[in-house]
Amino acid sequence: MSFPVTIIKDKILSDNYFILRNITYDLTRKSGDVVRHKREVYDRGNGATVLLYNPRKGSVVLVRQFRVATWVNGNADGQLIETCAGLLDDDQPEECMRKEAVEETGFEVRNVRKLFELYMSPGGVTELIHFFIAEYDDAHRANDGGGIEDEDIEVLELPFAQALAMIDSGEIRDGKTVLLLHYLQGSGLMTS
Repeated sequence: MSFPVTIIKDKILSDNYFILRNITYDLTRKSGDVVRHKREVYDRGNGATVLLYNPRKGSVVLVRQFRVATWVNGNADGQLIETCAGLLDDDQPEECMRKEAVEETGFEVRNVRKLFELYMSPGGVTELIHFFIAEYDDAHRANDGGGIEDEDIEVLELPFAQALAMIDSGEIRDGKTVLLLHYLQGSGLMTS
């Protein structure tokens, strides 16, 4: 069942890096009552993320990089351990994921599997993330990774069991990474 929405106001507050909108709308509920909402919506585009895993080595590849939003929210150094990810821009999700894997981790990926698409913060962010897992192998290393342009990314190749333990210890706090590590744990593709 969809609820009729009538836009009252849609004002762009910022279009500096992404778009921040102030939207006022009337929502007709299933009871027929109309309620007015005023919300800010952050449109950063859609993205793709991938967890690289190697079942022979029992390892995964993650990245560590500065994320200003975590720093603003009290993460002392702003560093976040996460799966490699990027915005789609004009690419298809799998194409984006493959490019990000090479740029951030240095690995060209094989045996890619798309898992699902999720909204990670639908209360105020439009982004839909496409989730993938892919095998990596040392023979598929194209470069050292580390990102491009203004990125300063540290590549982390970790034993899978250690990555899972880092969730419990609070060292890994990124939602997409936790989801993908737990998916891999339950998939039977790896043993912890």
